[in-house]
Amino acid sequence: MVTVSLSELPGNTGHVVLAAGGLDNKVHLYCGERTGKFVHACELRGHTDWIRSLDFSLPTCTNDGTTSLLLVSSSQDRGIRIWKMALRGSQSNSKDKFREEKISLASYIEGPVLVSGSFSYQISLESLLIGHEDWVYSVEWQPPSVTSANGFAYCQPQSILSASMDKTMMIWQPERTTGIWMNVVTVGELGHCALGFYGGHWSPNGDSILAYSYGGSFHLWKNVGNEYDNWQPQKVISGHYAAVTDIAWARTSQIFAPWQNEASPGGCDSWHEIARPQVHGHDINCVTIIHGKGNHRFVSGADEKVARVFEAPLSFLKTLNHAISQKSSFPEDFQADVQILGANTLGLSQKPIFVHSHAIEKATHGTPETNVNDGLDTFETIPDAVPVVFTEPPIEEKLAWHTLWPESHKHYGHGNELFSMCCDHGGKLVASSCKCLINKSCRNMAMASGFMKAVGLLQSHSLTVTQVEFSHDDNLLLSISRDRQFSVFAIERKGVDEVSHQLIARQEAHKRIIWACSWNPFGHEFATGSRDKNVKIWAVDKGSSVKQLMTLPQVSSSVTALSWFALDEQRNNGFLAVGMESGLIELWSLLLTRPEDGSTTLPGVTAALFTRLEPFMCHVSSVQRLAYVGRLRQVEEIAKEYCFLLVELTIV
Repeated sequence: MVTVSLSELPGNTGHVVLAAGGLDNKVHLYCGERTGKFVHACELRGHTDWIRSLDFSLPTCTNDGTTSLLLVSSSQDRGIRIWKMALRGSQSNSKDKFREEKISLASYIEGPVLVSGSFSYQISLESLLIGHEDWVYSVEWQPPSVTSANGFAYCQPQSILSASMDKTMMIWQPERTTGIWMNVVTVGELGHCALGFYGGHWSPNGDSILAYSYGGSFHLWKNVGNEYDNWQPQKVISGHYAAVTDIAWARTSQIFAPWQNEASPGGCDSWHEIARPQVHGHDINCVTIIHGKGNHRFVSGADEKVARVFEAPLSFLKTLNHAISQKSSFPEDFQADVQILGANTLGLSQKPIFVHSHAIEKATHGTPETNVNDGLDTFETIPDAVPVVFTEPPIEEKLAWHTLWPESHKHYGHGNELFSMCCDHGGKLVASSCKCLINKSCRNMAMASGFMKAVGLLQSHSLTVTQVEFSHDDNLLLSISRDRQFSVFAIERKGVDEVSHQLIARQEAHKRIIWACSWNPFGHEFATGSRDKNVKIWAVDKGSSVKQLMTLPQVSSSVTALSWFALDEQRNNGFLAVGMESGLIELWSLLLTRPEDGSTTLPGVTAALFTRLEPFMCHVSSVQRLAYVGRLRQVEEIAKEYCFLLVELTIV
């Protein structure tokens, strides 16, 4: 069975009917008591494909006084059927008392009789609704409305919501004079961003409808009309629909700033998704933000051997200014370089589409429906594939089609799928690693972000490097691996695009896979976390070796993410956020004691559990990454449960 629906039989207190539909193209009805066993009563035939959705209405009373129960069903045959269950009365009554109905346009075809206890119900086909062009995945009656002051009387509106794979939702209502069911409202996505709706749902008061589609996206419409229906799309929460694998804070305070919410009390900020820069055919494993014009450029790595660089179009920068309520001017040469970039979503690569500047200027200040490719010389004609400036948070359709960033570079060199990536604090040097099973492929690759060419191959591990990270001064690079070892490389910059490296330490640190590492923001100390549930603190001694300072008390689950952030450089105190496979997060206070004489003696470390976040504030799945931004004192965390959390810390 694919779908079921349960309802109480009218006039038969204590008896319920269960409708079930599945792969045999039939609707099966079962009768039973609330505390008893259900018995198969009958089956309804008519659909020619799988039954996808069933829903009972509340009992309704017709003009002739007959109490009826309506059942709506949808199928992959693109049709919707309304079944009527009319109460005939007790079986002890004479059949002569049954009154024949007058044949009209609203008459129905009689079907089987359902018997439950001493009552019988005549089942018939009330209506067949045809309008969708693909499988109808969902049908639902409008929620009943309260008709009495005490809230005990309800009225069932004669309105049905259907959702289909043809990217539309329809509202069906009977015509007042003839009673024929008609499609009165149709909403949906006309673009290619949605692959169809898997379900639709009414709001409790019936003035809004919500659909969900492939990719986990929500689509919301609200009736804003007064005298006439006027269904308009509304903003709705958005996000990932698969495990979130990596996060990165921008190198300015603007890139992921919250949208200023002027309508909310107290001027509160609300976070919204304002761009979806990359839509890729492979799972994206890692991302890092690099230096670029306006610092709006990032590198991503997926289940492929290529690292891709994306640069923000001018439309995104203007949208960002609207989001943070700032008015910024851009240099003329910068505008000329960025504003002509569009994007193509039809392949793995989002290639720039070069069009005339006046057309892009018109599009970025106009509406998304403006087709700027008409009559223009383009490398490829993609209708409406241009960036758009938004003055409010965009809805799903616009996010998926009008906020893509063009791909500016590709970097080759890895022999397997990319796994981890990081960038130095200047945003000019990127280190990446790939999956590997043999020693020859287990290497880090350093590349200059300005030229996007390889400047070094760092080989040390025998299994996949799970994370890489630069020290605060960018002179050291730390890598950890599935081989339970960490490696520390010294990085020396000799020129604009010349970088040399030297392995200064490689050490087996844990008994299980090392999943996480993090540098002290004010020194050459770092922390490692492993599946063995241990977190260890290490220090680079005189730039030539690594010594262990301490081991934190063992935590309750495997350590999968770490983030070390400091509060005071003079007093060398800070916090270490520890994310675990169980989804829990702990915050440890770390105090480093350095020699006052300025000697190179290793510092002492004092650690104490500062706080353990409540489970309702944490994830329910493994924490993949923790990232801290000092200016805002906010920790961002992600997990395999398809979401990320933003925690603001107030430390007094």
